Amino acid sequence: MGLALMSACNQKPTPSVENYWPKAGVTYEIFVQSFNDSDGDGIGDLNGVTEKLDYISELGANAIWFMPIMPSPSYHKYDVTDYKAIHTDYGTMDDFKRLLDEAHKRDIKIIIDLIINHSSSDHLWFQESKKGRDNPYRDYYVWAQKDTIADFIEKKVITLDSDNIRQWHDPGFGEDFYYGFFYGGMPDLNFDNQKVREEIFDIGRFWLEEVGVDGFRLDAAKHIYPDERASDNHEFWIDFRAEMSKIKPDVYLVGEVYDKKEVVAPFLPGLPALFNFDFHYTLIESLNKMDGMLLVKKQKDVLDFYQSITSDFIDATISSNHDQPRLLNELGSDPEKYKQAIAILMTMPGAPYLYYGEEIGMLGLKPDEQIREPFLWDVKEKDTGRTTWIEPKYSLDTTVTPLSLQKDEPTSYFNHYKELIYLRNTNPALAIGSLELPSTSYPKSVMAYSRTLADQEVVVLHNLGKKKISINAPEGFDQEIFSLGAVESVGGQIELGKNSSVVLMK
Repeated sequence: MGLALMSACNQKPTPSVENYWPKAGVTYEIFVQSFNDSDGDGIGDLNGVTEKLDYISELGANAIWFMPIMPSPSYHKYDVTDYKAIHTDYGTMDDFKRLLDEAHKRDIKIIIDLIINHSSSDHLWFQESKKGRDNPYRDYYVWAQKDTIADFIEKKVITLDSDNIRQWHDPGFGEDFYYGFFYGGMPDLNFDNQKVREEIFDIGRFWLEEVGVDGFRLDAAKHIYPDERASDNHEFWIDFRAEMSKIKPDVYLVGEVYDKKEVVAPFLPGLPALFNFDFHYTLIESLNKMDGMLLVKKQKDVLDFYQSITSDFIDATISSNHDQPRLLNELGSDPEKYKQAIAILMTMPGAPYLYYGEEIGMLGLKPDEQIREPFLWDVKEKDTGRTTWIEPKYSLDTTVTPLSLQKDEPTSYFNHYKELIYLRNTNPALAIGSLELPSTSYPKSVMAYSRTLADQEVVVLHNLGKKKISINAPEGFDQEIFSLGAVESVGGQIELGKNSSVVLMK
């Protein structure tokens, strides 16, 4: 029987849209500063996000992760000065609570960045701590006498998540140095101090109980303690989860542990959701090398390894984020590769995170500010919500088609994202089904896998190559529920053109 290449309108009715969050739902990452400006000061704000909640619903996202929204001296706000407040540029706590209410009315969960590895050096705790060894806040941070750390002061430490060349910092007086893994403006908190732990637990309780957020993204979760104290890191997060669960039994915690799976997996008992950075890098490598099975095998390996630790885990997959060059840049600005990357992300297991602007093909390269450029809502002359806090270098009207124009273009990036999210949310096997490798051998450029849940099984085929290929059609899978690019059925064969994909169901 030949493959039925049917349009969506001719298919049998699909299941209703389901919300698979947190296990497999879609979370949308927002940098408020660049998202939508509601008051004309050039800086994005919380009321601006509230104005766009219907857009996020239209896209199909189930949750929002906010990059830091607390007071901070830096544009990125990863160095917090007050853990129980909103940065004045972004609005007020009342603005945030209104946003929460409006999001929850739309069944959108809200996750906020919680930065507890370090504070700002401007935080009251640190300002007190550096006053002297007898100050009550001294042990809120990690201090050492200069002569005891002489061999470490100039030591260069480069890690996957920091290229900092100095961890011990001179406050400018005396003989005592303080520890700051990322840089001197971000002194590390001392979690051997029970008072610090209680402060952090209290901050978490405040946001869950008094404000009403649904959970936290835990920044630099690997660095609560140094790498040589990994077991202490793991134990801290178990304690943190237990304390937060007392307030909100279904609290959502997703951790940033930037490392290989063997290092990441032991954090799962404390942080049930963890970002899968291997997925991001291997997705790009697979597309650029046209190596079809590279990602599938890697993902299967990661999931099986996590399963050996605990069955209670959420694999937070990403195609990009605020620390990585924009995905379209990573793929050589090739629109076909770009569309295929998202087709892969949305048909693989996991709980996908989407970085704001990726759905309209925004561009950006390091430094980080240029990866976080203003969202393009409309053509510049009409775009009252576009932020102006930074002069964009990559995402310009000449390089990125604004959302308003993309909405009316059936083949736009926006409509492509929207279609794939809908596909995922109407086919349970694609959302929460198992991942199985094929028993058939395919040409190197083919990425093939199946997703199975109960009586629904789908087969997914992607040709990552530049040349058209012909492969045997999987037996019994004669209903197409999605295709991308040139896909044809010819006499029991499926022909896949450059960067084309097809999802088949029995």
